[in-house]
Amino acid sequence: MKPFQIFFAAVMALAVFGATISTLAQSTNAVATAPVYVPDTTHQNDPLPEGVLAWDATTKSIDATNGQDFARFTFSFTNIYKAISISLGTNVVAMTNAHAITNKIFWIKSISHVTSVTKSTNVFNITNYVPAAVTILNVHPSCGCTTAELPPVPWTIQSGSNGQIKLSVNLAGKSGTLFKTVNVATERGKRDLLLRINILPPPPTPEMTEAQRQAGIAAATVDRQAVLKGDCASCHLPKIEGKYGQQLFDAVCAVCHEAKHRGTMVADLHNIKDPTNEEFWRAWITAGKAGTLMPAFATSQGGPLNDLQIASLAAYLNAVNPSHATNAPAAK
Repeated sequence: MKPFQIFFAAVMALAVFGATISTLAQSTNAVATAPVYVPDTTHQNDPLPEGVLAWDATTKSIDATNGQDFARFTFSFTNIYKAISISLGTNVVAMTNAHAITNKIFWIKSISHVTSVTKSTNVFNITNYVPAAVTILNVHPSCGCTTAELPPVPWTIQSGSNGQIKLSVNLAGKSGTLFKTVNVATERGKRDLLLRINILPPPPTPEMTEAQRQAGIAAATVDRQAVLKGDCASCHLPKIEGKYGQQLFDAVCAVCHEAKHRGTMVADLHNIKDPTNEEFWRAWITAGKAGTLMPAFATSQGGPLNDLQIASLAAYLNAVNPSHATNAPAAK
């Protein structure tokens, strides 16, 4: 072999070897990535049909005690969805017909048989119902006081599997009957969960014994802020966070001013002889009155109420206790 031919063969061998190594390296370094799940959102605003998620209930109601912090609900469901799967079916039918034909040629009779074969093809749809997963896309409560607890969304529930959505409603500052709505959107449609909370009125304040009453009066005579301290605070200062207006009055003020056996030294708020307006009530609530049993309720004076709570109390008292005097209210 000539030198040139030997050199050319060597170059070609190196090229083939390099290409092989490069191919092996590429196949070795290739990284397979999992397919990215993209939820179908085209039907999330449609009503969720029956036969997709079987709920234990879609409307729930509970009773809550006055002063309870949260109302809690748990909605359970099962994925019973079956998707429609359509496939083509084909039938091929062969039909055979045999005919006998008689021919007469002069005095000779001839019988022959003719066979025809016909093929018929029938194409039709076959509908199957196949268990399938359901994906929850999002859960939206109707207001900010309601929160939902569930796995991260999109949350896929396999066929036949169960799930729960836990809901909490913040009851701070609320009373009466509350209605809340929580929207659950899935790939198949949406469903509203309805919540009803009946907040029961607070239990009546237990009557004080005469000995307790006299002890409280004696303590308040020495320090009118005493009713907001120590054991007295359990009656005169229950939970007040988030309470305003009438709810705050019932929690803080009624124990003295609406007591069945109201003491003679406690003012009858329904029959104040002085002219009154919101400023009148605000001044009394803020600073109380020296030389009486009326404490100062403002935080700036060692009391428990902030400015907004005092303003709400003043507005409530001014509304339910209109002034009995015709002249302008005096500054207090």
